Amino acid sequence: MEIINKEVEEYAARFSSKEDELLMEIAGYTNQFHPQAGMLSGHVQGKILETISCLLKPQKILEIGTFLGYSALCMAKGLQAVGELHTIELRDEDAAIARGYFSKSLNFNKINLHVGDAHDIIPTLKNEWDMIFIDADKVSYIDYYELTLPALKKGGLLIADNVLFHGEVLDENITGKNAKAIHTFNRHIANDERVQQVILTVRDGLSLIRKL
Repeated sequence: MEIINKEVEEYAARFSSKEDELLMEIAGYTNQFHPQAGMLSGHVQGKILETISCLLKPQKILEIGTFLGYSALCMAKGLQAVGELHTIELRDEDAAIARGYFSKSLNFNKINLHVGDAHDIIPTLKNEWDMIFIDADKVSYIDYYELTLPALKKGGLLIADNVLFHGEVLDENITGKNAKAIHTFNRHIANDERVQQVILTVRDGLSLIRKL
């Protein structure tokens, strides 16, 4: 099921603040050369992440799923002067490309890129997070959530991407492995009394989860 209306997306992008040159470069490269270009956060979603970060003014951000660095660079714009963002990427090739883009950013010294399995890396990061963004393998969403929520500050925000998973979560009988995992994750969050949440129908779905 196609849930993204391209005309609406284009209209929203036209009347949203423009991407900076570095983000445009990443988007252009990704769309032209990467076989999984659909994983890119993109213009409108990137602006949402940037706006939320600028409102929160976080000191510590954790991102699970760097891809080519677009979303990390968006969120880094809201960091405090002494803030830092930690981002985790499983794939060596994508991490290397992201590192190259990070080196061109004014926030380069605030971004810490970790390469490897997030299940192993998360427990080694002894920070208290103001903001967390999960956009990685869907079958591990609940794992990542439970690994990170204890370290999220009270009142802090966790954002999960792809929570509508191409509309497959709307099917009466969900068959896909990833869609099943996302539906289970959404139900898990809805039943968690530690948080308050809302799903935004932006692109493939963003869940905003605030720790109570």
